[in-house]
Amino acid sequence: MSTPLSALPVRRLTMRDLTACADLTEDRDWAREEHRWSLLLAAGTAHGIDDPDGKGLAATCVVTSYGSTPHGGELAAVGMLLVAGRHARQGLGQRLMNHVLHEAGTTPLVLHATPQGRPLYERLGFTGIGTTRTVLGRLRHPGPTAPPLATRPATAADLPAIIRLDNEVFGADRTHLLARLPAFADRLRVAEEGSTITGYGAAWPTPAADVVGPLVARDTDTAKALVAALAPAADRPLRTAVDVRHTELLNWLEEHGLEPTALTTLMVHGVPGLPGDRTRLFAPLNLATG
Repeated sequence: MSTPLSALPVRRLTMRDLTACADLTEDRDWAREEHRWSLLLAAGTAHGIDDPDGKGLAATCVVTSYGSTPHGGELAAVGMLLVAGRHARQGLGQRLMNHVLHEAGTTPLVLHATPQGRPLYERLGFTGIGTTRTVLGRLRHPGPTAPPLATRPATAADLPAIIRLDNEVFGADRTHLLARLPAFADRLRVAEEGSTITGYGAAWPTPAADVVGPLVARDTDTAKALVAALAPAADRPLRTAVDVRHTELLNWLEEHGLEPTALTTLMVHGVPGLPGDRTRLFAPLNLATG
């Protein structure tokens, strides 16, 4: 006789749970993306509830904690709240989120909510502060910008400057995440003016598409130049998630072959807004990391 779901504990997931996490994303008709899960399990704190019938995981959630913000304190991003289809509507999502809120204490939280998940987060006290649009397609390679903006592959020597720029823009220290970016991404590029890095972007693989993110840039032209340089050379789709306030970049992406696929709501808990200069944050690493 299987153990009731309500009696199963929330436990910390480790890299040994990588396959089970990927199985759960497939169960929810998401791309398997073991590559992304490997980063989340290494850089974040993953929580899960085991399936009472021994069939892997019934539910997961990942919290990625960041360092100090300009106002003191920390910030954490919540993502990958997934419940197996066979256990849907049995309270597992709310149970995991209550666990996350308890563990977070007074630490502000940020997440991207799908339309399906937003009602749960609103009940738990999250408020919406923005919208992100995901676009997907094969980028028709644009001509050079005018004036042309050069980008180049990032080197190990660029990492301190990338971290400093990201800290200004994101508003919290993401060193432990960005330090993993060179190994995680297939391509990592920077834009610079003189000796100053004015933007950076990464592209990393999934089974269905190459994902551009994070994308941090001084302005829209710099963001465009980075995306063009990061786009896959092979005939593979490109996916990215862009804050809808960056209308010029979104229009440019759609004009060059990408189509909108989803909208998510940026939500916060315990804080009225987010730190940093978000006008220069064009795309997150992925929606699970804020």
